[in-house]
Amino acid sequence: MADQTLDARGLNCPLPILRAKKALKDMARGEVLTIQATDPGAVKDFEAFCRSTGNELVESTAAGKEFQFRIRVQA
Repeated sequence: MADQTLDARGLNCPLPILRAKKALKDMARGEVLTIQATDPGAVKDFEAFCRSTGNELVESTAAGKEFQFRIRVQA
């Protein structure tokens, strides 16, 4: 599997979601996209995004002012 990483640090809503959506489009089922972000709103945004798209939010972590999300392609 060719898992990918997306650096969305410094970007505010809705850019992290839009860039993740674009990256996920080119990934195969079962692959994992890791997103690094600094927008605190991204936590709720990625939870809602995964619910609405059917992809799995595998992990959501925070370290200081940085957030990391791991999304497994399901659709």
